[in-house]
Amino acid sequence: MARSVTTQRKLIFTIIGWSIGFLIFFPILWTLLTSFKTEGTAVATPPQFLFFDWTLENYHEVQSRSDYGKHVMNSIVISVGSTLLGLVLAIPAAWAMAFSPTKRTKDILMWMLSTKMMPSVGVLVPLYLIFRDWGLLDSRLGLVAVLTMINLPIIVWMLYTYFKEIPGEILEAARMDGASLMKEIIYVLTPMAIPGIASTMLLNIILAWNEAFWTLNLTAANAAPLTAFIASYSSPEGLFWAKLSAASTMAIAPILIMGWFSQKQLVRGLTFGAVK
Repeated sequence: MARSVTTQRKLIFTIIGWSIGFLIFFPILWTLLTSFKTEGTAVATPPQFLFFDWTLENYHEVQSRSDYGKHVMNSIVISVGSTLLGLVLAIPAAWAMAFSPTKRTKDILMWMLSTKMMPSVGVLVPLYLIFRDWGLLDSRLGLVAVLTMINLPIIVWMLYTYFKEIPGEILEAARMDGASLMKEIIYVLTPMAIPGIASTMLLNIILAWNEAFWTLNLTAANAAPLTAFIASYSSPEGLFWAKLSAASTMAIAPILIMGWFSQKQLVRGLTFGAVK
C-alpha cells in the first residue's frame, strides 16, 4: 500500500523545494536586477535589491558597442550545428553498442566518458596549432568541430541509455521484413527514441551555448559567440558590473526561453525508460 503523506509533510517539502529553486535562480535574478542599475548602484554597499533608480542605459550602451545580432547568430550556428553533427555520429555508434555489443563495449563507453575528465587546457596548445595550420581559427566550422568532439561522449552515453530501453525484438522484426541497416536506424529506431533524442539535443545545445573556454581561445571576432560577447565587458580597468550584467542577461535570454518552452519534452526525455 502507498504510504499516505500528511498535509504538514507536503507543506514542508513544498517549502524546501521552493527554497532550493529560489537559491538556484537567485544569481540569474540578481544579474537581471543589476543590469537595470547604474555602475555606482551596482557596487553600492549595502546592496540595493529593488528600491533603486531603474535605467536602460546599460542595454543601450551594450547594443551600441557590440553587434549583438552577429554574436547570437554565431551561437545558434555553433550550438545547433555541433549538436546535429554529434547526433549524426552518435546515433549509429549508440545503436551498435546497444544492439550489437561486444566484450569491449563497456570499456569503450568508459574510455569515452574518461575523456571528459581531462582538463581542456591540456590539449589547448596542440589543438590551437592544428587549427592555425588548417585555417580554422576564428571560424564557425572550427568551433562546430571542436564542440562536436567535446560533447560527443555525452551524446553517445545518453543515446545508448535510451536505446537500451527499446526492445530488440522490434528491430529483429524489421530485419525479417527486409529492412536494411540504414532503414532500421532511420525508420524504426529513431522514431521510437524521439523523446530521448530530443532531450539529448536540447541538453547539448545548452552545453555548446554555454561553452566559454574554447570559444574564447579559438575565436577573435568573426565567429565569436555570446560567451565572447560577455567577456568583452571585462577590461584591464576592471569589471563594469552593470554593463556586464546587461550583456549576460542578453546572452542567456535565448537559451532560457528555449529551456522554458521545451521543459516538458526535456523531462520526458530524461525519464525515458525510467518507469516500466
